Amino acid sequence: MINLLTNVVDEVATATEVPAEVTSAVAEAAAASAGALFTANNIWMMLATALVFIMHLGFAGVEAGFGQSKNTVNILFKNTITPILGLVTYMICGFNLMYPGEFGIIDGVLGFAGFGLDAGDGASIDYAGGGYTYWTDFLFQGMFAATAATIVSGAIAERVKISTYMLFTLLYVGIVYPILGSWKWGAGFLDNAGFYDFAGSTLVHSVGGWGALAGIMVIGPRLGKYVDGKVIDKPGTSVPLAVIGVFLLWLGWFGFNGGSVLSADPDVVSFVLVTTSMAACTGGLFGFLTAYVVFKRLDLGMVLNGILAGLVGITAGADVISVNNSLIVGAVAGIVVVLSAITLDKFKLDDVVGAVSVHLTCGIWGTLAVGIFSTNPDHTFMTQLYGVAMYALGAFPIAFTIFFILKKTVGVRVSEQHETEGLDTHEHGIRGYTIVYDD
Repeated sequence: MINLLTNVVDEVATATEVPAEVTSAVAEAAAASAGALFTANNIWMMLATALVFIMHLGFAGVEAGFGQSKNTVNILFKNTITPILGLVTYMICGFNLMYPGEFGIIDGVLGFAGFGLDAGDGASIDYAGGGYTYWTDFLFQGMFAATAATIVSGAIAERVKISTYMLFTLLYVGIVYPILGSWKWGAGFLDNAGFYDFAGSTLVHSVGGWGALAGIMVIGPRLGKYVDGKVIDKPGTSVPLAVIGVFLLWLGWFGFNGGSVLSADPDVVSFVLVTTSMAACTGGLFGFLTAYVVFKRLDLGMVLNGILAGLVGITAGADVISVNNSLIVGAVAGIVVVLSAITLDKFKLDDVVGAVSVHLTCGIWGTLAVGIFSTNPDHTFMTQLYGVAMYALGAFPIAFTIFFILKKTVGVRVSEQHETEGLDTHEHGIRGYTIVYDD
C-alpha cells in the first residue's frame, strides 16, 4: 500500500514540475496515512482475536450447562485444555501447514513451511498487504483452529477419557485441520476451483462437526440414553449457564465473522455484523417454532441451538449474502438443526450439546447457501457442493480412523462405574458443585 502511494507520488513529480519539498511532503503524508490504516486494521484484528478467544468461554458454558452436574469439572477441564493444546500445536506446525506458501509436497493439497514461527518482516507494513502483522495473523488463525477441537468436546462429553480427548486434539488441531484448511485458505486446490467459505462454515465448523460425528460413532452413547427404543433425557446442570454460553458465543461471532474481513473496512465489517446477527435471530426464531410443532412445548434448548445454527449457517457467506437473504439462511438453519437432532437420536447417536446438528449439518447448509444466495456470480452451487464433498472425504475418515486407533490402543471410554458415579470425583478428585454447611 505504501509502495503504491509512493509510486503515484513519483509519477506525479516526474510528469509535472513539482518542487522537491512539495513532493517530499506528499510522500510523508502518504506514508502517515498508510501507517494509520495499518494500525487501525491491526487493532481491529487483535480485538477480533480477543472476541474469538471469548468463544471458548461460551463453549464451556454451553457444554457445562447442558451436561450433568457430576461431570462439570471434567467438561470445564476439557474446555480449558483445548485452547492451550490448540495454540501450542498450531504454533509448532499447524500454522505452517495451513499457510505453506508453496505446496511442495503434494501440489494444492499438502505443503509445509517448517516448524515454529518466523516473523521475518512480520511487523512490517508490507505483510498481508498492510492489513496486520504476522503475529496478529498467527493468533487470529490459531483461535479458529482451537475452535474446531472444542466442537468435538461437546458432542462426546460425559463418557470420553481425558487422555484420549487430548491425544485427538493434538492430532486434529496440529495436523488435520491445518492441512484441510490449506485447501482453501492456504490457496490450495479448492481455492483454485473457486470454492468459497468466508469465515469457516465448512473449514472450521463442518471440519469440527465431522470429527464430532466420528467421535460419537466410535465411542457410543452414554449409559441409559437409549432404552427400549426411547430417548431418555439427561437434564443439564444449569440452564442459565447454557444461556450465558450461547450469548458469549454470539458476541464472539462478531470477531469470528467480522475479523474475517481481514481489515477494519467500516463498510464491509458493519455489513458482515448485520448479516451475522440477522441470521442468528431467525435461526433462534425458527428453532423455537420447529421445536414447538414437533415437541408441543417452548423448548429453550432448541432456541439456543437455533441461534448457533443461524450463526454457523451465515458464516460461509456473511460478506456476499444480502441482509434480506441472511434471514432465509438463518431460518433454514433453525429448522434443520431441530430435524438433525431428532435424526441423530433415531440412529442412537448421542450428542450431548447438539454439536453435530449445529456445526456439521448447518455448516453444510451455510456453505451450499453461498451457491444459492451469493451476490458474486462466480459462486456456484456445484462448486460449493464439490467443496463440501471434499471436506467430508477428508475430515470424517481421518477423524474416524484416529478415534478407532485410540479405541484399540489406549481406549476411548471411562469405566461404567466412573460414568455412572460421575467423572468429576473419579477423574479429577473434586466436584463442580458443592454445598458446605458450617457446624
